[in-house]
Amino acid sequence: MSNSKQKILIVDDEPDILELIEYNLKKEGYQVYTARNGQEAVTEAKRSLPDLIILDIMMPKMDGIEACRIMRTMPEFKNTFMVFLTARSEEYSEIAGFNVGADDYIAKPIKPRALVSRINAILRRNSPTEEVSDNKLEIGDLVIDREAYLVFQGGNKVVLAKKEFELLYLLASKPGKVYTREIILKNIWEDSVVVTNRTIDVHIRKLREKLGETYVSTVKGVGYKFELH
Repeated sequence: MSNSKQKILIVDDEPDILELIEYNLKKEGYQVYTARNGQEAVTEAKRSLPDLIILDIMMPKMDGIEACRIMRTMPEFKNTFMVFLTARSEEYSEIAGFNVGADDYIAKPIKPRALVSRINAILRRNSPTEEVSDNKLEIGDLVIDREAYLVFQGGNKVVLAKKEFELLYLLASKPGKVYTREIILKNIWEDSVVVTNRTIDVHIRKLREKLGETYVSTVKGVGYKFELH
């Protein structure tokens, strides 16, 4: 199967959850590894070097937040996708996950088909099929040409200011990835001392006015992401 070379590590202290996710991901063609707590996760991840790690937040010995934080300090996991799996609905746990480097967040109870679909989408984020070249993105009905600073929507040219364009290109370069305000400021405005979070919000509003409401989503308390529809 097409996913047979991609490896996924599932970390959860509930055997039924591990078995359910493992079964569905193996059926999809992934190589699957498991761990029962954060300590086991770090050890197993260093051994198997997975492409994606699914971490429960509440676990004994070491929770998912701490395990993710530790692995994000290791060079071998710099580009590994980290996805949190939790039954907790409190906003602060989601924010904490993104703050330590999570790429996404999936809530229990598990719906196998939805989970597999989400995992497939996450692992496609770096797929070259959505990029025509290093400087041009084609996503849905949008064409974003970085060299020419041009955007076309459904074949129609959309006029964007320079910072609006750079913000759109950053978000669209990895659909689904959440960018914190701090990362956006660093990438778009660098070290400018006059730029605030309000500046980002204004540019997001202008993008939505020109492109519609469907492309850029707000992750409350964290930042923004580009959505494929």
